[in-house]
Amino acid sequence: MEADETMLQETVVIGYGVQRKSDLTGSVSNVSSKDFNQGVINSPEQLINGKVSGVQIVNGGGSPSAGSTIRIRGGASLNASNDPLIVLDGVPMEVGGSVSGSGNFLSLINPNDIESMTILKDASSTAIYGSRASNGVIIITTKKGTDSKKPKISFSTTNSLQTRTKTADMISRDEMYSLVKTYGTDRQKSLLNDNVNTDWNDEIFKTAFGTDNNLGISGKLSSFLPYRLSFGYSNQDGILKTDNMTRYTGSLSLTPTLLDNHLKLNINLKGTYSDTRFANTNAIWGGATHNPCSPIYSGTDAFLGYYEAADANGVPITGATGNPVGLLNNYSSTSDVYRVVGSFDADYSMHFLPDLHAHLTLGYDYSKGEGKIYVPKEAYQYYNTGGRNYTYGPQKNNNRLLTFYLNYSKYIESIKSNIEVTAGYDYQFWKYTNAAYLELNDMTPAEQQAASAADDQRHVLLSYYGRLNYSYDGKYLLSASIRRDGSSRFSEDNRWGAFPSVALGWRVSEEGFFKSLKPAFSNLKLRASYGITGQQDGIANYSYLPLYTESQSGAYYMFGGTPIHTYRPSAYNSDLKWETTKAWNFGFDFGILGDRVTGSFDYYNRKTEDLLATVPVAAGTNFNKQMLSNVGNIKSNGFEMSISATPIQTKEWEWNVSANATYQETEITNLRLNDLAESPNTPAGAIESHYVQVLSEGYAPYSYYVYKQIYDEKGMPIEGLYADLNGDGVVDSNDLYHYHSPAPDWIFGFSTSLRWKKLTLSTSLRANVGNYLYNGMAMNTGAWETMSYNDYQLNRLNSSYMTTRFQKRQHESDHYVENASFLKMDNIQLSYNFGQVCKWFSLNASLMVQNVFTITNYKGVDPENQGGIDMTVYPRPRIYSLTVGLDF
Repeated sequence: MEADETMLQETVVIGYGVQRKSDLTGSVSNVSSKDFNQGVINSPEQLINGKVSGVQIVNGGGSPSAGSTIRIRGGASLNASNDPLIVLDGVPMEVGGSVSGSGNFLSLINPNDIESMTILKDASSTAIYGSRASNGVIIITTKKGTDSKKPKISFSTTNSLQTRTKTADMISRDEMYSLVKTYGTDRQKSLLNDNVNTDWNDEIFKTAFGTDNNLGISGKLSSFLPYRLSFGYSNQDGILKTDNMTRYTGSLSLTPTLLDNHLKLNINLKGTYSDTRFANTNAIWGGATHNPCSPIYSGTDAFLGYYEAADANGVPITGATGNPVGLLNNYSSTSDVYRVVGSFDADYSMHFLPDLHAHLTLGYDYSKGEGKIYVPKEAYQYYNTGGRNYTYGPQKNNNRLLTFYLNYSKYIESIKSNIEVTAGYDYQFWKYTNAAYLELNDMTPAEQQAASAADDQRHVLLSYYGRLNYSYDGKYLLSASIRRDGSSRFSEDNRWGAFPSVALGWRVSEEGFFKSLKPAFSNLKLRASYGITGQQDGIANYSYLPLYTESQSGAYYMFGGTPIHTYRPSAYNSDLKWETTKAWNFGFDFGILGDRVTGSFDYYNRKTEDLLATVPVAAGTNFNKQMLSNVGNIKSNGFEMSISATPIQTKEWEWNVSANATYQETEITNLRLNDLAESPNTPAGAIESHYVQVLSEGYAPYSYYVYKQIYDEKGMPIEGLYADLNGDGVVDSNDLYHYHSPAPDWIFGFSTSLRWKKLTLSTSLRANVGNYLYNGMAMNTGAWETMSYNDYQLNRLNSSYMTTRFQKRQHESDHYVENASFLKMDNIQLSYNFGQVCKWFSLNASLMVQNVFTITNYKGVDPENQGGIDMTVYPRPRIYSLTVGLDF
């Protein structure tokens, strides 16, 4: 069987152009809309979760406004950004580029408007983006118009119900009652109420409802103007009461062709308005730990009627946990965000030389937000915020882009060669304006001055780049590129960096000697690449300059009877320079049985030099004890496998299967701390004043750095007893050891769909293996001392106390570092395509369950956590949804 010609001719969007899939020499994955995840999707990155090898996406929690952490090949940095570059219709987006009140900057893009997502993973495919490409690139292409003169109208509505799956494992009300009665002080016993049994989780969580509706209209005006209009409305409650996200979206796409097809325009305009109310997530901790023997309401007017821990004078007790229901209902945090993203593309094929194209892109990304936080002055929280009861924070962001490049592409038949050359220039400008205004009671003028702050920051990126693609006889492929970037985030001495790449490809299946294998092996291509990319995101705009910032509100001097607010110097480093990542990639793509089975394999090895990290410096050498510096190197390697197959394909039956696997490991190879610094390690992962993670040479980033717990003959941990690992007879900080890391060794994804006639059943699963997680919730609530921090309140303990019987918290014990490997069924869907139900429209419908189950040995709420420390999480809900689609 011959390879599927349509598949071989398929084009993929790459940096500054498109390329036939068969001619790609880099590690590039493309996911089209037909393969996207379905169901309730609040943010675009969730469309491809589990679909692409080497890509890990961890949702930030169960809130509808929660963002995700995206990692391509694990990330290449320590303290600088590890987020990939997002390019939307040719416009590179700033990571976190919307105003902070939006919650998640990608959530302002309507997932229903997206046609495809291309993931660039290796340096040869990302180097054309230079200084922002060390962590990969995700290119988002939105839907465009059609060639049909008759308008095509599509409408879909998804209505969902969300339920709580799991909460922290705490002792029951009766267990707590018995413990306090047996071991508690008289004062603690007095806080028990025989007639009260409050399930705080039931009081703060709810069954949430949501709706997502999308209307699309596409067609072609006259003979030259394809168009697409879309409108979207989404309203989603969170399972935590008072949590809600409402979003309105609109988009317009025009793709006219003029001047006898010599001039092609691509005009895109997207607008979003979101209205979000953020719940007070402190209530989640309270829901787990608050005394079940205390009532919700006090029966008095104090604290707006909520029962709170207060002294005889009615003043809240310092450190006491607020009533979880009161924390939600007496707290209002809202944001209104407007965002407009527009791009104008003009591609002109020269009349005198049609193979030469001039391409201009103008891009604009503008967002404006207003965040408001209000707490009634009678509320319990009012006393714990220094008198604050209202905060107003307006913010504006601007992102402007100018791109111009020339592209020459020519097939020279006499030498069987196709040559494509691109050369261009980019200018991108960002401006951020934000402010915070507080209306406070009983504040001095200096404190009011300190409480109101405005910030106006800007940075610029200039770029020159070029690329050569060469193909001989459709068999031998060469791609080379170079980009030179200049960033205002570095001093003039270190402002510019060059980022080259080269890649080779060999389409073995096009060789004569391969013909005998063609009936079985329809496609085989070998690839190799090397490239250098940079990093300048995730750091401040002016880190190389000495700056003064406002001190805390209480820091002021009396001058002439007037309180004058003070300023303090910030640490700076004029020697800051680019992080650079050098990476090799070797891989192959294959097709079997006419590409009924396709797949790829990649091995990569990369090294990041001049890591940007905040590290300790010697006292007196700067304005702070820690400073952003270029401190060393990090290396990573791994391999990725993906396979897709269609085992059955008949008129009535079709079965599709796809799977991917990723192995990755990362190690810090050099950490050049200041010779006078106190420690050769950089502590990380703080829990109160204790650190349980570390950056150290020879180990994975953010490895756990803990004491080795000693256990008795029954396997129970012995409180305060740790191994003397260095054998000096004393257990101290010299006995801390490196113990696993949060990053998984293996990441797996699997999806399958089975169609019978018009009925389709599909499901997707994901798995992580080898990732560990510090169970901070169990540690922080699993000791008797946490039962009561004062004489006015009891706290519920973690169920682990029933076995450990710890009296004091064991912050740095490896007992709490747990294997968090997991298998998750992300979704299961049953859909039916009714087809043309009348002459006016066709109909399809589907039922779906998301977050179906999780299999894990981890004892906490959820094993999926990017940071490595679990101090409670907004539970990810189980979602039941019904989707109905109409096409006119």
